[in-house]
Amino acid sequence: MDVELKEQIEENYEYVRQTIREVCGRCGRDPEDITIVAVTKTHPPELVETALGSGINHIGENKIQEAEDKAGTVKQNNGTFHFIGHLQTNKAKKAVEIFDMVQSIDSVKIARRLSDKCVEAGKVMDSLVQVNCSGEESKFGFPPDKLLEAVEEIKDLRGLNIQGLMTIGPFVDDENQIRDDFSRTRELYEQMRGRYPQLDIKHLSMGMTNDYAIAIEEGSNMVRLGTVLFGPRNVNK
Repeated sequence: MDVELKEQIEENYEYVRQTIREVCGRCGRDPEDITIVAVTKTHPPELVETALGSGINHIGENKIQEAEDKAGTVKQNNGTFHFIGHLQTNKAKKAVEIFDMVQSIDSVKIARRLSDKCVEAGKVMDSLVQVNCSGEESKFGFPPDKLLEAVEEIKDLRGLNIQGLMTIGPFVDDENQIRDDFSRTRELYEQMRGRYPQLDIKHLSMGMTNDYAIAIEEGSNMVRLGTVLFGPRNVNK
């Protein structure tokens, strides 16, 4: 294990945890309620092993092919593996094989395909439904006004355990707009919890390196962090 890398990751992880403690202190929340998913895309399996040996428990990936190379490392180190990218229907079987949670259910079609593959494998997949509150065309996810309609269609699929919502904040510098989108997502999350008490709704995944403090202030209890933990990613991968 690269000792210098481990020390850097531990330092970065403690910085993130301290930031979360400060944010939670301001808004009266318990920092222990915030789950940190470390996003390791473009980084090698060796970094994943180091991260899991530095106090991090959750690893996130957004591409199936890259995740395949890291799945064994995550499992061997008792980590929880999250898929956070757009899932193509022809990759659903592989996702079922290697992930513990899929955070990005962005269509009824993929929900059904994923559920079918889970049933075939004798597995129930913890899942989040992705909502696109910003309306940006570059993002996947259900429009806010279609979300509950979609949940109604997928909530009883045998292979899925729907546990909440995921969103990606708008790629803007306007903090008010970011906050508004996160606030809207939190409202939808609360509506889901109220409408479907039979579901295990407990995760609101929103916030990345540039906006996780705002996301926590607006109710997030799961953040997906890459750059702040591991430095700039390899954009050539």
